Amino acid sequence: MDGEALNRQGEGFPRNTQETKAGKRGLSGSTLKLIAITAMLIDHIGAVVLGRYLYAAGFMDIAMGGDVNAMVSWLEQYGGLYQTYSVMRMIGRIAFPIFCFLLIEGFQRTRNKWKYAQRLGIFALVSEIPFDLALRGKLFDLSYQNVFFTLFFGLVVMASFEGIGKRQWVKQTGINAAIRFLLCLGVLVSFCVIAVVINSDYNAVGVISIIILYLFRKSKPLMITAGCFTFLWELTAPLAFLPIGFYNGKRGLKLKYVFYLFYPLHLLVLYVVCVCLGTAAYPAV
Repeated sequence: MDGEALNRQGEGFPRNTQETKAGKRGLSGSTLKLIAITAMLIDHIGAVVLGRYLYAAGFMDIAMGGDVNAMVSWLEQYGGLYQTYSVMRMIGRIAFPIFCFLLIEGFQRTRNKWKYAQRLGIFALVSEIPFDLALRGKLFDLSYQNVFFTLFFGLVVMASFEGIGKRQWVKQTGINAAIRFLLCLGVLVSFCVIAVVINSDYNAVGVISIIILYLFRKSKPLMITAGCFTFLWELTAPLAFLPIGFYNGKRGLKLKYVFYLFYPLHLLVLYVVCVCLGTAAYPAV
């Protein structure tokens, strides 16, 4: 994710010549973004297309039935496809940590955090119908919301932390560190509750993961270490911190709106593929 790109170098990237010279080697922000987008696409092909096909082939019935012989027979016929599905889903786990990292980079560099948050909120709404079609086969499904909502909540919490910690505001109010901590905690808990209530993708765990990375943002080694532990709830997710470790602080290609547009469009395309395959009526797995 990138921010408003309101400085000449682009947000999330070096602002001075020394930083730029020092960051020639490694992976640029655009490269990280493309890695994350590719991993997400692989994941969604697995879930939306292959997952539906496996569902139609009786995977859920076999899995819930507990009949070992039936499972062995099913795997003999669909085992290869199921393994492909599993690998694709594991590859996809590296996408979210990278998007969280880029969200934080963008947040730190943009001069207009309101526009950044506004854009996330707008695309959260725009992406909801494609998301519901791809994942549930319905125009509207309030039981599960897309990842833009989670990223939006994370951004709002970061902005709140920043606002609560501003020196001018602290001087004017005279509140102490303990109260500031409680205010920050209250904001975080509030948005975690909202994420759970609407069941956004990754919900409260996703919001907390963003904030943990944000809190360690000033030290790349500490951020990577904290990130690896934070994302252990998904087996392959910590692998995302390998490319993040090679991030050089440079913008790279100008891909400001690529993720915003790609997200809803690729979901629509995958749903159309499922319609053509005759599996659109089944939910993604």
